[in-house]
Amino acid sequence: MSADAAGPMLRITDVRKSFGPLVVLRDVSLEVARGETVVVIGPSGSGKTTLLRCVNHLEGIDAGRIEVNGHPVGYRAGRDGRLREETPRNVARQREDIGFVFQRFNLFPHMTALENVCLGPVRVRGVDRAEARARAADLLDRVGLADKRDAHPSQLSGGQQQRVAIARALAMRPALMLFDEPTSALDPEMVGEVIAVMRELADEGMTMVVVSHEMAFAKTAADRIVVMDDGAIVEKGPPGRIFSADAGERTREFLARIV
Repeated sequence: MSADAAGPMLRITDVRKSFGPLVVLRDVSLEVARGETVVVIGPSGSGKTTLLRCVNHLEGIDAGRIEVNGHPVGYRAGRDGRLREETPRNVARQREDIGFVFQRFNLFPHMTALENVCLGPVRVRGVDRAEARARAADLLDRVGLADKRDAHPSQLSGGQQQRVAIARALAMRPALMLFDEPTSALDPEMVGEVIAVMRELADEGMTMVVVSHEMAFAKTAADRIVVMDDGAIVEKGPPGRIFSADAGERTREFLARIV
C-alpha cells in the first residue's frame, strides 16, 4: 500500500470489542506518529493484547475504525455507514504493512532460521528467492544471529528464536511493528538480548507499538507510554511523567505493584 506521509502511522478511533457479554475494548482512540515508539502497559485483562490483535485484524472489531499508513484495516464503510469486513485477500494485502511479533515465536520447526525469515517475502510479496535469502541473511546478522542461519528452531534458545521472529517480521519491510509481550515466554537471562534488538529498532526510527511488562525498556526506549485498564486508555504521556508522582492514581497503583 502506498503511504500517507502526512498523517500518523496508526490511527485508532473509538474502537469497541466484546467477546459475548465481556466488553474488552471500550471506545479506544489512539494515534501513533511515524517513527514513534509507544509502549502499552496495564494489568492483565485490561485489553492490551486484544488491541494489538485488532490493529492487525487478527480479531474483528464491533465498532470504530483502525487505519495503518493512511489506510483502513479489516473493514470498509458500507453505504449505510456500517462496517463491512474486507475479503481475506484484501486483509492479507493490508497486513503487509504490519509486522507482528508474538509472545510465542511461531517459527516453522522444519525450516532453518534463514528459511523462516525468507519465506514471507517469497510467498507473499513474490520476491526472488536469491534476493530474499540475501536479505534474510542480512537481517539475521542485524539481530546477532549470523552464525545461526542454518540452525533449526529446536537448536536455538528462546531468546534466539524470538530474535529470528523479529527478523522474520522485518523481512516484510513493514511500516509498523507490533510486539505482544515479546519477552514474557523467555527465561530472565534471555530477555536482555531481545530488548537490545527492540531498542536498536526504536533508535533507528521504526514505528513500534509494544505491549510489555518490561518497565526498564518502557522508561528508556518509549517516546510515549499508554496505560490501559478495564478495556480503556486511562492515561498516556512521556515516561518521565508516567513514572512520576504526577501520574494518575490508577497508573500509580499499577506501577506500585510491579516496579
